[in-house]
Order: sequence, then C-alpha cells, then structure tokens
Amino acid sequence: MRLLSFLALLLIATSSFAQEFTRQDSLRGTITEERKWWDLTHYHLSVEVLPNEKRITGSNTIQYKVLEEHNLMQVDLQAPLQITKVIQNGQELDFSSEGNAHFILFTEKQTPGSINKVTVHYEGKPREARRAPWDGGFSWKKDANGMDFIATSCQGLGASVWWPCKDHMYDEVDSMDISVEVPEHLADVSNGQLVKIDRNRKKKTRTFHWTVKNPINNYGINLNIGNYVNWEETYQGEKGDLQVSYWALKPDEAKAREQFKEVPRMLEAFEHWFGAYPFYEDGFKLVQAPYLGMEHQSSVTYGNGFQNGYLGRDLSSTGWGLKFDFIIVHESGHEWFANNITHKDMADMWIHESFTNYSESLFLDYFFGKEAGQEYVRGTRTAIGNTQPMIGPYGVNYQDYPGDVYYKGGNMLNTLRTIVNDDEQWRGVLRGLGEQFYHKTVHTSDIENFIAEFLNLDLTAFFNQYLRDRRVPTLEYYFKDGKLYHRWINSISSFDMPVDVTVGRQSIRLTPTSRWQNQEVTGKELKADLNYYIATLQSR
Repeated sequence: MRLLSFLALLLIATSSFAQEFTRQDSLRGTITEERKWWDLTHYHLSVEVLPNEKRITGSNTIQYKVLEEHNLMQVDLQAPLQITKVIQNGQELDFSSEGNAHFILFTEKQTPGSINKVTVHYEGKPREARRAPWDGGFSWKKDANGMDFIATSCQGLGASVWWPCKDHMYDEVDSMDISVEVPEHLADVSNGQLVKIDRNRKKKTRTFHWTVKNPINNYGINLNIGNYVNWEETYQGEKGDLQVSYWALKPDEAKAREQFKEVPRMLEAFEHWFGAYPFYEDGFKLVQAPYLGMEHQSSVTYGNGFQNGYLGRDLSSTGWGLKFDFIIVHESGHEWFANNITHKDMADMWIHESFTNYSESLFLDYFFGKEAGQEYVRGTRTAIGNTQPMIGPYGVNYQDYPGDVYYKGGNMLNTLRTIVNDDEQWRGVLRGLGEQFYHKTVHTSDIENFIAEFLNLDLTAFFNQYLRDRRVPTLEYYFKDGKLYHRWINSISSFDMPVDVTVGRQSIRLTPTSRWQNQEVTGKELKADLNYYIATLQSR
C-alpha cells in the first residue's frame, strides 16, 4: 500500500479501548470461582417455541464433572427470561441472581471427580433481535406465504440471551441434545443430526430431537423454525462420506437448489487448505434464515438472497468477490476457525474472523489461482480502519471488537504467507493448526507459538505489530550515492519484518529494522511487493 496520508498515520499510536465495562461484563467475561470448579460434559436443551406469543418455555439439563469441591454454581440467563426452578436429584435448589448471572446453591456435596446433573427450568419472552445477526436474540419473521419464519443468533451477546448455560467461551460442552417443540405445520432445524420427530396431536405440535456428538461453543447452537423443504447429498471428503443437508423455505426451493451448489465447492477448497471438515459425525447443514447468515456449528445459516457476493456486492471492488456466494463461503469457513478452533476469550476474536476472512481469498486461490485470491484480499484494504489494535481487553464480555479483525487480519495472514514464500509450507501451517487444536479452545499465544515453531521463525515483533498495535508499519527509504537507505517507522521499536522490493530491475528482500541500513543498488525507483500490508515513504 502506497502511503497517501503519512501525516495522518503519524497521529496514530497504540490506543486504549473506549468501551466502559460494568460488573455484568466482568461476570460474563471472567472465569469466576463459581465457574472454574466444574467442567461441562453434556447439555440437554429442551425448548417449546410459541410463535403467537413470541414466548419460549423450557429447561436445560447440565451435566458436569466436579473438578474441586464447591457448593455455588454460576449459570447465565439474560433478562427478560427468568429461571423458574432448579432441580438436582429430585430436590428443588435455592438460587440467587445478580443481573444476568444466577448462582445455584447445592445441598449435596460436590465431590471432585464425580459426574452430576442439574436441570434449570426457565420461561419468558426472549429479547428480540433488532438487527440480526449483529444484534442477537430471536428473529420473529414471516415468509412470503405469511408463515412463521423464526431463528436465533447470539454471537457476542451470548447464548444466555435465549437459554441458560455456562456462557463463557473457555469451556465447550463435549456433546449435546436439543429438543425443540414447534407448531405442527413448522419444522425446527438445529445442530447435529436429526434423531426423531415426536408428534403431540392434542397440542398440535411436533418436537424435533437433534444430537450433537462433537464439542460445540454456546453461540454456535441455534434454532431455525419455518415451513422448510429438505434435501440431502453425500460429499466424498477427506474422512469419507459426509452427510450434507439443505433446508430452504418452500417458496425458495428452486433458487436454493441452484445457489447451494456452492457448498461442495466450498468443502473441496477448504478441505484442501485447512484439512478435513471438523464435524463429520454431525454432518453439514446449510439452513435458510431470516437474516444475513451466521456460523452456527454444523447448522450454518444463510440469508444472502441466493446471489453471489455480499448481498450482490463485491467487498473487494476487484470483481473477484462476485465469483462466489460470500455467506456460504465465509460462514462455512468458520467451521474450521471459530467452531473447530475456538478462542477462550472475546479479546482474541481475530482468531475467528481473520482466518475466516482469509479463507475467502483461499477459496478464490483454489479455483481461480493465487493472484486472484491475493488481488481479492488486497482489495479489501479500503475497509481497514486502523483505529485500535485487533486484540481487545481480556476478562470482560467485550462485544465492540474492531472490524479490523476481518480485513486487516486477512491481510496480515497474506503478508505472512508472502514472507514464507513457500505455498506448501504455508498450507502445512493452516492444516497443522486444525490438527494441533482440533476441537479445542485457545489463546492468541497458542496460535502465535504454533505458527512460529512450525515455520522456525521469530514472529514476536510481527504479531505484536499487527495484533497489538493499530499502526500500519511504514518502510521509509531514500537513495544516495548508488545506495538504498531504509528503515521501519510508524511501528513498534522491535519491528524487523523482511520485505520484498524491486529497485529498477533488481528483486531484493530487505531486512529493515528501526535503524537506517543501506545497500548498493542500480536503480532509483522502489516498489514494494503489494502483498505486504505496509506503507512506503520516500523521504529524500
């Protein structure tokens, strides 16, 4: 990137975050004493959805392993929903509430190593999403035929906006059952595999029972309710037969059958780059939803209007963004980064969004060539703000993460690929991440250390610059007496990233630091490789 407004960049330095945090943010975002003594092993979430009342009622049976003796458990559920009772071994337990955090007092001894269950009953009118999926909750909509079209979305806001759970990313439940009761003319699509459908003729309802065999993060769990038509196919993938299931509203079936052909192409490209789809046992579903889309695990939701691009637009302004359906590709990319590899703290949202943003360019790379993918990712730079670091504050429910975790993060990864300059080794990094952190929750340091060790590079300054500083590193240079003088400015003092440039007809890999260095050259015009996310400044 050519520096067009260097004076403006000089004003940019590392910044603090403007968001003010409350006691509720800390209760949600901290691994409290009332959370850390127990490990989630299984949920059975049972919910009845009453569309005419915009109301739900249900229960969640929480199975857990006791890690250390304690008698107080924190469970999260957001107002206006209310816990009606808590039961363990047939006995009703007392609980207290502090806002959206609820503390269950156990009467029986919680013995380390034991596996116990507690059932939390709840009901109410859940928060209605105002701008799903960015503002979460329930979406109560109607389809073209006037039939109910309902869905949940809750990233950032938290799964506790619609069901009681341990609402922190660090502890994923190992497996889960989901039972959803809906009016008999509707269907529910949730995560995992459909086990059975029960009919209650008296109530005129049906209950859809789903089972999830793999670990799953809370916000990845969803309900999708509508007058759906369903069809399936089998994808021959790296781990054998993968059941692929599609759910679309009946009026949209023809358009969906055509547009959803993008799914096998997505799977082919991403299994090449990232390794086998991480949830073969649970299958892959693409489900039409009344909002743009979301990365719900094994139940990816779709509302992109059956068109390529992002609602028909090319986010890169290069033309390449219209070669694929953004929502199918991007939200499915999260199956590898967000659902397979999940951050432990909201501060590390870049792990989810940077790799998934980058997956869009890798999809293009696979089908249209490397330059197509790199031109696309470079084209997204106009959306980078550089107003704050990509990594936010830890230990709080931090929802206001910067948009740079998408586009700057994708360009950071493209920059690192350019440094490596070995595409098979780079592919090994991406696949290795999926293998090393298969079904795990991670910190940024886990990702940094793995990549550095795999590549045998010291990437400390690289990650500190791009993740923890908001500035665009600038290559300052000038020519004098047949020599090129160069250094990094607008960067942390230890920044030492190599960079490929051409000077005249010479191709050179420079190794600048914050101090002036020089070397002999034959030309007087410098061009940096465009795939480095940097600025350049000729100072003399």
